[in-house]
Formats: sequence, C-alpha cells, structure tokens
Amino acid sequence: MSALEKAGTLVRVWHRWGPPGKKIDSIRCFSSANELVDQNRRLSDLDNKWSKRWREVSPDNSLHPTKHLLNNSDAPTFYALSMFPYPSGMLHLGHLRVYTISDVVARLKRLKGYKVLHPMGWDAFGLPAENAAIERGVNPAVWTEENIKKMKQQMGLMMADFDWDREVSTCSPDYYKWTQKIFKSLYEKGLAYRKEAEINWDPVDQTVLANEQVDSMGRSWRSGAQVEKRKLEQWFIGITKYAKDLNKDIDDLDKWPDKVKSMQRHWIGESHGADITIFTTDHSFPELKIFTSRPETLFSVQFVALSIDHPLVSKLAQEDSKLREFVISAKAETDVDTTKGYLLKNVKASIPISVDGKKSINYTLPLYAAPYVLGTYGHGSVMGCPAHDERDYIFWKTHNQSIPPLQTVGPSNIEEPHELPYVDKKGKMYTNTHLNNGVEYLGKIEGMSTKDASSEVISLLEKEGLGSMTTKYRLRDWLISRQRYWGVPIPMIFCDNCGTVPVPDEDLPVTLPKVEGEKFGKQNLLNHLDSFIHTECPECHSPARRDTDTMDTFMDSSWYFFRYTDSKNTELPFDKEKANALMPVDMYIGGVEHAILHLLYSRFISKFLADAGYWNNSELNNEPIKQLVTQGMVHGKTYTDPKSGRFLRKDELDFKDPKNPIIIESGLVPEITYEKMSKSKHNGADPASCIKKYGADATRAHMLFQAPISDTLNWNEEQIVGTERWLRKVINLGSKIQAYVTKEEANKSAYHTVVDNVEINGVIHDQKKLNETEISLFNSIQEYTARVSKSVEEDLSFNTIISDYMKFTNKIEATLKSKEKVDPELLFDAYKKLLIIMSPVTPCVSEECWEALLLKSGKNWKSIFFERYPESQKVIISKSKYNVFINGKPRAVIFQEPNFFEHPENNIIEKLNESSAISKLLAEKNIKKLIRKPGLISIVTS
Repeated sequence: MSALEKAGTLVRVWHRWGPPGKKIDSIRCFSSANELVDQNRRLSDLDNKWSKRWREVSPDNSLHPTKHLLNNSDAPTFYALSMFPYPSGMLHLGHLRVYTISDVVARLKRLKGYKVLHPMGWDAFGLPAENAAIERGVNPAVWTEENIKKMKQQMGLMMADFDWDREVSTCSPDYYKWTQKIFKSLYEKGLAYRKEAEINWDPVDQTVLANEQVDSMGRSWRSGAQVEKRKLEQWFIGITKYAKDLNKDIDDLDKWPDKVKSMQRHWIGESHGADITIFTTDHSFPELKIFTSRPETLFSVQFVALSIDHPLVSKLAQEDSKLREFVISAKAETDVDTTKGYLLKNVKASIPISVDGKKSINYTLPLYAAPYVLGTYGHGSVMGCPAHDERDYIFWKTHNQSIPPLQTVGPSNIEEPHELPYVDKKGKMYTNTHLNNGVEYLGKIEGMSTKDASSEVISLLEKEGLGSMTTKYRLRDWLISRQRYWGVPIPMIFCDNCGTVPVPDEDLPVTLPKVEGEKFGKQNLLNHLDSFIHTECPECHSPARRDTDTMDTFMDSSWYFFRYTDSKNTELPFDKEKANALMPVDMYIGGVEHAILHLLYSRFISKFLADAGYWNNSELNNEPIKQLVTQGMVHGKTYTDPKSGRFLRKDELDFKDPKNPIIIESGLVPEITYEKMSKSKHNGADPASCIKKYGADATRAHMLFQAPISDTLNWNEEQIVGTERWLRKVINLGSKIQAYVTKEEANKSAYHTVVDNVEINGVIHDQKKLNETEISLFNSIQEYTARVSKSVEEDLSFNTIISDYMKFTNKIEATLKSKEKVDPELLFDAYKKLLIIMSPVTPCVSEECWEALLLKSGKNWKSIFFERYPESQKVIISKSKYNVFINGKPRAVIFQEPNFFEHPENNIIEKLNESSAISKLLAEKNIKKLIRKPGLISIVTS
C-alpha cells in the first residue's frame, strides 16, 4: 500500500465511475495527505485552510510570483487597477463586484506569464471621514485608520489578491508630501493661482463646493443643504489650458466606453465659432463681447442676453432697483427658468456691419438680463436668434408676443411655417426679399452650405474689425480650496513683504497638526490653531502665515496610480523609468459615477506630469488609462407594503414559503422589486456574511455569473446554491479521476501524448488512434480554454466564463461515464486544465483539487498559481463513419476524416487495404468501379 493510500479514508462509490470493464469497490478521496473531502464540509472551510496556507508560505499575502516577474524584463507587463475605496469601515457588494473583476483579470494575466501590478490603497481624506469623526468625538485620523484595518481584513475574506506591499493611503504624510510637491510644480508652471471668486458655500459642512458638487436643485452633493454664494480668495488649477488636448485625445481612448467619452466631451464643451464685438448706447460700457457657435445666423439676431452677474448688469442694477430685485431673486432660484428675463432700461445694442456699402444689422437690439446665460461661458453674453434656437424662440415669444421672429437664413429648428420661412432641407443658406427693418438682407451667402456661410460671415467680421474665429470651452478652471481640516494642507505661505511663497521642498510635507477629537466641529479647525498658522517666511524670515485651506480630495486621487509604481520612494513622487515601464494603466475598473470629474482630473494631471518631465508615454498622448471598465450597480431585493408603500425589514416577513413570503402583521403579499441598496430600504447584503455561509469562491463566481459586467446586478443570494453545487461537482470529479488514473499516468502529460500524434492539418497519425469520445474531449479542452481567455481579455463577458466552467465540468464528467475507453492521461490533463482556468475566479477550490492531483502524482504541493495558462492547440478534425460495401454487400465499417470520399481513388483503395478484413476480400480481384459518397464506399470487382 502506498503512503498516499495509508493516509486516506475509504469512501464507497458506484462502480460505473471506473474504466469500462473494471469495477471499483471503493476509492480514496483526498483534500491533502491527511484530509478527506467531505461532502458536508462547508466551502468556507476551504477559505480558512488556504488563506492560512498561503500566509505561511508567503507572508506578504501574495503567492503569485509578482516580485520575481516585475524584475524580469523579458516578461510583458500588465497593470490591473480597481478604483481605490474611501475607508468607510464596511465593504459592500459593489466593492465585491469591482474587486472580483480586477482580481480575475490580474490572476489570469499572471497565469499567462505577465508581470502584473495589482495594487490597492485608500482614498482616505475628505468630508465623510471628518464628519463621522466629529459625530464620534475622535480625530479623523484615528477613525480612518481603524476603518482601513477593518476593510483590509474584509478584502482578505473575498480572496482579493492585491499587491499589499505597494499599499498607499492618501492621508499618510508619505503620500501627501508628493501631492504637495505636485501642487508646487503646478504653481511653478503658472497653473496654480489664487483669486477672489464667487463660490458655492455649504452652510452645513462649512466649506466651499466646486460647481460639480452642487446638484441641479442648488443643493450640496453631500449635506443636501441649499448652497449659498460667497466671495472668497481661492486656489484654482488651470485645467482649461489643457482643454484642447483633453478633448482631442478622447479620440485615442478606443477602449473606453462610448458613454463615458461622450460625458467627458460634453463636460469639456468645445465649441467653434466667433467672438463678435457689439456696441451699446451706454457710454460707460460702450462695447460687449459675444461668442456664438453659429456665426451664419448673425443676420437673424433680434436681442442680446446677458448673465445676471455680467458687469453691465451689475452696473445698471445699482441704478435700477427692480433690476436689483430681479438679480437677487434669480440667484436664489434653484431651477433656471429659460423664459425669465429683464429688459435693461435706457440701453440698446448694435452690430454695425456693412456689406457692399449697405448697413445690414438692426441698430436697435434690446438687451436682457437672463438667468439662463452662464457667466462662466464665453463672455457671459449671447445673441438671441429666435428663428434658429428653440430656447431663444421661447424667450422671445414670452417677452415680445407681437413681434415675430425674423425670416432669415436657414436651417431653422423652429417649426412654425405660418410665422417662419421655408427651410432648405439640404441645409443650404438662402435669402429672400424680406426687409430687416428696412435694410436689405445679406445676399452674399445665398446658396452656401451653413459651414461655408459661417466662414464667410467670420471673414466679414474680421474685415470689419468686429470679430474673429475662436474656440471656447465650457470647462472651467479647477477650484481646489476646501475650508476643512481633513485634507492635504496647501503648501503656501503668505508674507507681508514677499507675498505668496511656496514652502521649500526640504520642509515638505506640511503635516496636519494632531488635534484631540472633542475639539472638532463643522468649521475650518486650522483657522483656529495658532501653532499651525504662524510661521516664518522662507525668503525673508519675517513672521508669516500658512494657508489654512486644504485641497480638494480629487487632487489626491488624480495621481495615485503613479505612486503604486514606486510606492516606497522617499526622494520623488515616483521613479520615471518605473512609471514609464508600467503606465498607462492597462485596465481600470470602477463605477460610472466617476466618469467625469475623477477621470478628467486624472487625465489632466497625467498630461501635466508628462510635460513636467515626471514620465512619458507618447504612444497614448500621455493618457493614464488604456482601457476603462465601468461595472453596473448592485441592487438588492426590496420588500414593500402594498398599502402604505413602506419598505419592510426581513423580520417583518414570514418566509415559510421562500418563494411567496407574506407580511406577518397583515398577511398581505409584499411587493418585491430590486432597488439600489440602502439602509432605509432594508435591502442591503453583507458580503462577509455571504462568504461565511457559502465560501468566497461561490460568492465570487455567483457575483460574476448573475449579470454582464456593465449591467445592473440584481443580487439574489437564493440562487447561489447552483454555483455551490457546481463547485462540489468539481471536487467530486477530482476524486473520480484520481480513481481512474494510475500514478504513472498522472505523471505523464496528455498534452504531448495527444498532440505529438496529430498532423498539422489536424488529421491523426496512425501511431495513436483516438476514438470519437477522446477527440470530442480533446477539442473541448481547446474550446473552453480559448473561450475563457477571450471572455476575460477581449469581450469582458465575465458571466459567460462561469457557464463555460460548468459546461467544461459536465463534459469531463460525461466522458468519464462514456462506454468507450478513454485515455486516462487525456482525462487527467482535461481536469488539470479545468482547475487552472478556474483558479482566477475560484482560487480556493482550485487549489484544493490541485493539491489532491499532485498527491496522486506523488508530488509535493506547489501552488496552482505558478502554473501557466493552457495554450490552445489545433482542434482535431473528428473522424466520420464510412460503411464499406463490396459487390453490394456490407463488409466493414471504417472511420476516416470527413472528406475521405473526395480523395483520389488510388489513395482510397490503399487506405482500405490497410484493413486486413477488406484486403482479404480484395485480394487478386480487379476493381471495376468505385462509388464514394459521404459515409459510403462501394466497390465492384470482377
């Protein structure tokens, strides 16, 4: 008896699992040398076993040969990254989904021999942490560190294999020292500046909000408070200087979702058009600038609208109390009413253009103050063309019901044929005999396309000195000042003698002072700490003041993926060579809610760092991310009272019939929907509880299986039993295959045995004759290994890989049950490859079964993680059955390639004579006729 047999325990099984004709009275199933695979054993027990084993052999908690491969210059690199989380203290199913996806990608790439970077860190600064700490009376640093420990432990439960030796936390001085350095670099290049500006003030959180952090109702994105307008000195980052490149280079992001690229383009808001000078009758404000993206409509202008904070409006409001009241009221409105406007008194506008000596523009254009005009776009003024713009049309009709829109050049998007002229559907410009207040219409652009007409009008403006071609952007410079404690201190000093002075590099980081928790309140604490505020000017050494604002947390997250490439560097933010070798990120995974700000700021900082000499990647125009993957949200099963609409807790329901629960109090059937998970809806699910119950592998696989990656996932824990059943089948299958294969056979490789006997064209050599069952299994190996790889690397169809695992498992099991004799080496090889391709998704079950296979082979355990992903071989062309007739009588059945009947007659006869039974019948006979069809060979002899 072998040592392996001595260590085992007998388990009775049915004899049909043995090779044909060989009854197995009992087999021995092993999880390890001293462990029995118990069907009642929980899969979560495997989590405990293997996480402990991996820690024992790899204290850094990563069995993968990452460190070795990263030092191997010959291996290709792959940077897999999921968006780092805010340390709330509790991972949710959304975290589980995104981290499982990135983990599967990283593990598969490692199996393929890539040197993979798969790091993790913490987006640890910001208002949520500070507010939570205030509520608990602790310092945000203490609260944040406790949460990081909890969440790191939870990530371990989900078997996420991160490179923890590269961990970063944005609230660590070792990290934010370099955020401060990057800010200084921006300042030195003229891209960080301070100015007084009207800002959004959150009265609850007591801090400035960027425009992007205020919703359409004028409320704070976090506190929900109605935002106030104030004027403060603030720090801005000049992202608008990169607007052109940020917009243009979107075209090169061919592995980004179209939806995200569209959102970025819209936010940048590039518009091509003309700046036009108009004149007013106000002598103290004689000229205005207007930007229009449709210069060809210039001759249909009927009014000019100004933003409510335009300088001319502000001036006139001092003289007009009703205008002043209108402006105050408009600023207080949460929704912009596009019909509202105030006709400015005692001022008119004109555009004195001459065409062929004739004046062509109305000299008495009315001016309105209109809330719909953005003061931050263009020049805070727009020309109103009711015949060409729906909003202008509605505005004009509201304020001038008796004056119709001008009949003007097309095309128009206003469909009122009784009031407006016919529009050329081909988009051609045209003129007519209509007079614009007595001035003949411009006939020079008649018949032109709108594009050519636009160019003609711009040329005319330039000739007259009244305008020029230009490009405008909706994007505004990035306001980064925040009046809160828990953030990166802005490394600037204010000196009465020297002005604004950067903190010297040798004095970085400017650290946050340690403060007891009970001293926190919703105010800028740094403003009240003299020990922090008062300092010495680095240039003249006279008394000076520190800047007490901290940075927007988007600054922290705009460059963290660079730090991962060299997280322990104490001299630089990161080494240039290391960044160039690993950046850009090959696959970045996270929620679509970050599609605009985080990604836009990251793209900007990445391009700036390249311009500043920190790194370079000209192939992708210094973009930081090659492929972006935005996973859908996870929704939970939600129970609602049909009468009151109240969300129900599970303890208010009777689940005796799980498929038909009833409300305990009323006996009514609840309404069941899937909604975004929240405490108020009582529909959350704790990943840790699920993992404890079903195991990490089943939870991970079920998460992937339930929905395509970009779709909303309706989490239904009840269905996880199907995934659990499949994993147990895989374990059982290992036991059956071990019984089928001898130790010697297990030590051989079916890869060589089978493929060495296959010609390049797929036809099998005579030395090795595979039956149909064996050919089918061999082909299945090639099919499923290739499909799983393609699904992960190309199609991102993670849900289909689980179904492919299941189909592959069933194929191996069906082959075992086959009545035909199956090569044990081929079966063993198929099962090995199943485990290898499963291991990125189900590492614990794969490792468990892998260890058992190694023991069967008499080998010591070596992790499956060090295996290579199977290379797909040529599919063997399956042989077809041919009935052989001689002189009209059936004499034999042979198996040949499907096109055998198309071969030359001599070749067919030669192949038939290889059969001793047929050659005897044909001996010394003359073949008069050979009839061949698919599945039939008929010979007539004399």
